[in-house]
Amino acid sequence: MPVGLIALALGGFGIGLTEFVIAGLLPQVAADFGVSEASAGWFISGYALAVVVGALGLTAAVTRFQRKPVLAALLVLFIAGNLLSATAEGYWPMMLGRVIAALSHGAFFGIGAVVAAGMVPPSKKAGAIALMFTGLTAANVLGVPFGTLLGQAAGWRATFWAITAIGVAALAGILALVPKSAGAAEQAGSLRSELRAFRSGQVWLSIVVTILGYGGMFGAFTYIAYTLTEVSGFAVSTVPWLLIVFGVGLFVGNTVGGKAADRNVDRTLLVVLAALTAVLVAFALAAADPVLTVISLVLMGGFGFATVPGLQMRVMKYASGAPTLASGANIGAFNVGNALGAWLGGVTITAGLGYTSPIWAGAVITFAGLAVMAFAAAGAKRSEKQHKVVAASTDTPGLVRS
Repeated sequence: MPVGLIALALGGFGIGLTEFVIAGLLPQVAADFGVSEASAGWFISGYALAVVVGALGLTAAVTRFQRKPVLAALLVLFIAGNLLSATAEGYWPMMLGRVIAALSHGAFFGIGAVVAAGMVPPSKKAGAIALMFTGLTAANVLGVPFGTLLGQAAGWRATFWAITAIGVAALAGILALVPKSAGAAEQAGSLRSELRAFRSGQVWLSIVVTILGYGGMFGAFTYIAYTLTEVSGFAVSTVPWLLIVFGVGLFVGNTVGGKAADRNVDRTLLVVLAALTAVLVAFALAAADPVLTVISLVLMGGFGFATVPGLQMRVMKYASGAPTLASGANIGAFNVGNALGAWLGGVTITAGLGYTSPIWAGAVITFAGLAVMAFAAAGAKRSEKQHKVVAASTDTPGLVRS
């Protein structure tokens, strides 16, 4: 694999840490600002919604620029947002910092996915995207647990200072390791040509699957610190170590999911989404048992993140020759799912349904994603058969067609 993919993964590590570490620190942040669990959850939902704005707005604005300088500029924006979060003295300044950092997220991963896919042969594109997203999984395996430990030991602000420093290191990595010409073969000719990708019904169906499939897992994850301490009976000090378990699942799922998607995207997504739905239901039923909770965490992370390479690759596949904006839009879709899951989980908790209710909500959302994926896969299969018939009739002029 090209060394530039490591630089992309490094950037993904910093951005992924910003997105996910707040879940482990949510009780401390809520207490510091004197707000409810649901209000603190908006640090996650607000971030996710801002990602959508950045994924569409910023990606559209930079489609004609060289990708390496764009990636560097996005990391500068990321650094500024986390610096503001680290120094925030109130709820809304903290929210502003989250929003500023989030604006870089969607465009970075959207453009980065196109660059990663363009650096390898066609048969390895999903694997290359998976390697870039390894930064996200590494953020969960290493960054989130130790970021949570740092926040518990030195205050949650210390974690955001550390993230700011990681952002600076990631920026240096992008400048040093990503080739200037990376992704040039897929460079968009104009915004209009990029928008043509959205004429495809399969692009839209893929985006919906991303929202629902990923949103279910993230909805369950958003309030996981409360589930682990209030339902499973774990001590607060064990939460970071349990997040490592979850992160291991993410890492394995991302790697295996990328390899499987290179063989058959639709089949992989159908199997993984079905398994994720089953795991969430089992987790909700078994959350009071510490041993089964640990097993559920591994499986939820594994099947949840096994969807990511395939979901991103599917959108880029049906966007054809104009993948940049569609790729960015799908990154936005991941975060619409994040916001949906976090919001619905907060609603269920506020309604008094308990700290397992976000997991049940996640199972329902994921099952809806599975249903949409089945519909999309069936449509794609019919279309493929029709194309083969047309191709056969064109190659064989004497073919009698009914």
